[in-house]
Amino acid sequence: MVVNGLAEADVDRIFQALADATRRDILARVIRSEQSVSMLAQHYPMSFAAVQKHVAVLERASLVRKTRRGREQIVQGDLTALRRATRLLDAYEEIWRHRVNQIGQILTEDREGNDEQ
Repeated sequence: MVVNGLAEADVDRIFQALADATRRDILARVIRSEQSVSMLAQHYPMSFAAVQKHVAVLERASLVRKTRRGREQIVQGDLTALRRATRLLDAYEEIWRHRVNQIGQILTEDREGNDEQ
C-alpha cells in the first residue's frame, strides 16, 4: 500500500528510525551541519560502532546520506524523507480533525434535539 507517496515499508523505516532519541539527535545535528561519523561519536556515551549502526538506520530510512572524504564518512541530513513523513502526519491530522468535527456536530444535534423535547 502506498501512503501519501510512500510505500508502507518506507513509512515504517522512517518512523522506526525516528523512534530512538539518539537517532533523532544525530539527525538534528547533521541537518544543522554535516559531520563525520567520528565527530558524531564524540557526542554519545557509546562505541563508535554503535553510532555507526544508528547512522545506518537513518540512512536506510533515507533521512541521511553518507559520503566518503578520504578516510572519513561524512553524514548529511536529507530532508526529503522527513518532508514526506511530515506530509503523512499532516494527512493523519486532517483525518482526526474531520472526526472531531463530526463528533462536535453529533453532540450539537443531540443537544438541540434534547432542547426541543
